[in-house]
Amino acid sequence: MLSIRNIVKQYANHRALDDVSLEIEHGKIFGLLGPNGAGKTSLIRIINQITAPDAGEIFINGEKLNPSHISRIGYLPEERGLYKKMEIGDQMLYLAQLKGMSKAEATKKIKFWFEKMEMQTWWNKKVEDLSKGMQQKVQFVATVVHEPELIILDEPFSGFDPVNAEIITQEILELNKKGATIIFSTHRMESVEQLCDHIALIHKSHKILDGSVKDIKNAYRNNTYRFEYQFNDHEFEDHTELFRLIDQGNKEEGKQVTLQINEGKTSNDVLSYLLPKFHITQMKEVIPSINDIFIQKVTALN
Repeated sequence: MLSIRNIVKQYANHRALDDVSLEIEHGKIFGLLGPNGAGKTSLIRIINQITAPDAGEIFINGEKLNPSHISRIGYLPEERGLYKKMEIGDQMLYLAQLKGMSKAEATKKIKFWFEKMEMQTWWNKKVEDLSKGMQQKVQFVATVVHEPELIILDEPFSGFDPVNAEIITQEILELNKKGATIIFSTHRMESVEQLCDHIALIHKSHKILDGSVKDIKNAYRNNTYRFEYQFNDHEFEDHTELFRLIDQGNKEEGKQVTLQINEGKTSNDVLSYLLPKFHITQMKEVIPSINDIFIQKVTALN
């Protein structure tokens, strides 16, 4: 759906993007990750045609990016862009008509979303009279009201309490289910695990990781397992031929230990060693989270 090819963006003495290429499939939720200053927002601004790349090209559904695509994109920026003194209903109408909707169509759709998000009484309020979380709801509606086929969300949960964050999460999933392709940029890695099909990690202007969430997590598996066992007289120690002890602690019904199994050895080898000594009640592989992988990749390159 979106093909980003060899994008370069230079600001004075700072190169924000250096030969970045991404392929985003239709109907997927794509996580765009990276530390502050990595280049994520620069790429998002280029897709939205707020700025232009110094080199490289972007295609939407095979067409080179052009001004006609603006009405097919919904963009929720990290820096909120609402007019504080303007009444919310008028502001929503104005923004929807900028995206090509008629006033009648926009009014109908806005009222639908206001009811859905429990914002019916906000029409004549001003933005400055709303909390940060309430303003974020307004901005979210402005992003999706014209039913864009590509939705770009930059830190969409900023300012939300857990209840409203869950409401927005469910709306994102519903929009995706209806066919919208979503680019999702956030520092909340638990949201990435919950929502994203595919991720790319940008660091210091370069893409350093790209793939499906499942494949990336599988690639970073490191033969680590957590065992739970009942109390007994044996003490847990390193076994240099089989495993390295990573962590251990107490649980309500016994103890748990985390082991990294040596290369060439298997969990069955470890179980054969442990079972005569301990009453094992549970064994589970510890697969690195996206947050663990993010920290590992970024730290290694700093």
